[in-house]
Amino acid sequence: MSEGVGAAAPGLSDAPTQSRAARGKASPSAPHDRANQKAQRERVVLAYSGGLDTSVAIPFLADHMGAEVIAVSVDLGQGGEDIDAIRQRALDCGAVEAEVVDAREEFAAEYCLPAVRANAFYMDRYPLVCALSRPLIVKHLVAAARKYRGTVVSHGCTGKGNDQVRFEVGIGALAPDLKIVAPARDFAWTRDKAIVLAEERGLPIDVSHRSPYSIDQNLWGRAVETGFLEDIWNAPIEELYSYTANPAEPRDPDEIVITFDAGVPVAIDGETVTPYQAILELNRRAGAQGVGRIDMVEDRLVGIKSREIYEAPGAIALITAHQELEGVTVERDTARFKRSVDQRWAELVYDGLWYSPLKRALDVFIDETQRHVTGEVRMTLHGGRAVVTGRRSEASLYDFNLATYDTGDTFDQSLAKGFVELFGLPSRMAAARDARLGQ
Repeated sequence: MSEGVGAAAPGLSDAPTQSRAARGKASPSAPHDRANQKAQRERVVLAYSGGLDTSVAIPFLADHMGAEVIAVSVDLGQGGEDIDAIRQRALDCGAVEAEVVDAREEFAAEYCLPAVRANAFYMDRYPLVCALSRPLIVKHLVAAARKYRGTVVSHGCTGKGNDQVRFEVGIGALAPDLKIVAPARDFAWTRDKAIVLAEERGLPIDVSHRSPYSIDQNLWGRAVETGFLEDIWNAPIEELYSYTANPAEPRDPDEIVITFDAGVPVAIDGETVTPYQAILELNRRAGAQGVGRIDMVEDRLVGIKSREIYEAPGAIALITAHQELEGVTVERDTARFKRSVDQRWAELVYDGLWYSPLKRALDVFIDETQRHVTGEVRMTLHGGRAVVTGRRSEASLYDFNLATYDTGDTFDQSLAKGFVELFGLPSRMAAARDARLGQ
C-alpha cells in the first residue's frame, strides 16, 4: 500500500517515550481512573504495510490520540517480506492487535477479473495496478473496525496522491460513521522526523536504507515513481524493472492459448486455471518476454501530472486477449457503446469510486455484454509485445461465407447500392442546404 511523507510534523520528536507495557500499567493510587481511561480510549484501525511510515504511525497515533492501534495488513500478492514478519513488527511497534489477511484469490477474482471484462485502461494505457487494490484494502479495514469496535481508520497516504481519495471515499461509502486520520498528511510529517521517532523508540525498522523510488506492487502489477524519474526527459533504467525481463534481449517467442468462459479466463494451454492462477502464469510467461512495460505521464485525480513506470505483464496479456475475443463475439452497436463504458469504468476506479452507484450500474451492463464472450485466443509473446494470432468461438459472429471474397460468398452485393444511398442521404441534404445558402 502507498506510504508517503509530507512537510514538517510538529511534536514528533518530543512525543512521550513510554513503552507499550508502561502505558498500559495502572497506577496503584488510581486504578479506577486508569480503568475508565482505558475503556474510553479510541481504537484506530491502521492500514499497515510494514514500512517506516506506517510503523512509526503506530506509536504516533497512540501518543497523539491516546488510542489503541489495530494494524491490518492485506496480502495482495505483492511478494517481498514474509507477511507474518510484518504482523510481528506491528505488535513490536505497539499495536494492540495485528491482522494479516490473505486476499490474493479474492483480489484476482473480484477486482482484477472485472477489470479484464471492462478492458480497463486509464488514459488508454494504465491497467489500474494500484487503484484496483484500494477498495479491497478498504473493505478489510472496515471489517476490522467492526470486529474490534474501532472508531477511526488511518492510512499512510500523503496529500499529493490519489490513494488518500481512494481510501477515504471508499471508507465513507462503506462506513460513513468512521473517522479518518492520515498522519503523513494531517500532521505533515517528514521522513526525517519519522526516522528520528523510529530511532528514539527503538522500533524494529531499518532506517539506514532509503530507496530513491516509491514502489507499490501486487498481483496485478508494479508501479515505480519519484527519484530521477521526476525529470520526464530521463529514460528509465533497467534496474527499475522486476516483473519483466529486458524485451531487447534475444529469446525464443512463447505461444500461448487462453480460454475464456463468459469473459473469465478458465484455461491456459488447455489446463484449467482460477483467475489467480491465470494472472500468476501470465505474469511469469509474459513477463519473461518483456511484455507489460509502461512509461507515462499520468493525470492524477488531485490535478497534477505525475510520471509513472508500470509493469503489468499478466494484465496486458489478459486484456489484449479478452478484447480480441469480444471483437468476434459482441455485436457491433453493443461493442461501440461498451468502449465508452469501459473508459468510464476505468476512470471511476482510478478516481476511487469503486463503491459508487454509477460503478455498480456499469457493472450490470458489462456483465450482460459478457454472456457470449466464450472461446479461445492464441497469442505470441515476444519482444515486449503480446500479439494475437488466432481466435475461435462457438458464439462467434464472424461468418466466413459472408466475409469471403472467393467462391461461396453469400453476401448479396445488390443490396449495397440502396443501403449506401439511404445511409448517405442526411449528409447529402445538409451539403445541398449549405450550397443553397452560400455556406
